Amino acid sequence: MITSIYPVLMSTDVAATTAFFRDAFALETVFESDWYVSLRSGAFELAVLDASHDSIPAGYRTPATGILVNIEVEDVDAEHERLVTRGGAPVAQELRSETFGQRHVILVAPGGVLVDVIQPIPITDPALLAD
Repeated sequence: MITSIYPVLMSTDVAATTAFFRDAFALETVFESDWYVSLRSGAFELAVLDASHDSIPAGYRTPATGILVNIEVEDVDAEHERLVTRGGAPVAQELRSETFGQRHVILVAPGGVLVDVIQPIPITDPALLAD
C-alpha cells in the first residue's frame, strides 16, 4: 500500500531552491540537511535534493529539467502581486486566463524549474463544454 507520493527536485543549489519554495509558498521544513530538504504544506510535500549527491546513481546526477510544479491557490492575482510585483519573482509566462479553466502565472524557481501558480476559473472553451 502506498503511503506517500511526492516530487523530489534535483538541484545544484539546494539552499536557493529550498528558500524559494519555503518563502514563496510558506512551506514548513520537515527535514533539512545540506544535501536534502523536505518541505510540507498540510498533506502536500515537496523535497529538494543536491543533484550531485552519491545517493543518486552515477549517470543520473543532473539537475531537474522539463518539470512544471503546479500550485493551486485561491487568488492568483493576489499571489502575482505578492510574488512578482512586490517580490520580484522571475516570470516565464505572464498572468493570464485560459479558456480551459485556469488563470495562472508561470514562475521560474532557482535552477530553472517552472512553477505554475493556478486559480481554477470557469471553462469558456465551447469545445470543452460540449457533452
